[in-house]
Amino acid sequence: MGVSEDRPRRPGGTPSRRPQSRCPRCGLPCDRVPTLEHEEILLEPDMTPLAHTVPPDHRWIELSDGQVALYGVCPPVPDQRCRIDHELACPALPPPDPWRRLTALRHENAHRAARRPPPQHCPDTA
Repeated sequence: MGVSEDRPRRPGGTPSRRPQSRCPRCGLPCDRVPTLEHEEILLEPDMTPLAHTVPPDHRWIELSDGQVALYGVCPPVPDQRCRIDHELACPALPPPDPWRRLTALRHENAHRAARRPPPQHCPDTA
């Protein structure tokens, strides 16, 4: 028996395990997956990067029952893989700010720097 050709296929040629949905904003295919909170989230299909390369608020771990849960462990287990929510990659949305605290600090420092007189040039003392 062959695989139905109308099902999405993974890069390796095997069919995707989940039916795909389309993002209502950009129209690209996504996996619609239930969360532990009884909601659904759109995840990037066929992507499982190492968890340490994804900001903690955007790491989703697949559970054995098909649901996903946020994986905010810092630092993550070295070889842990995760899924990425589509909002990180959706071309119809502005890029998210995964490091809000650092961004807030940068804005605060910009305001502080704007209120100070310009720095005077100091020759190198090397």
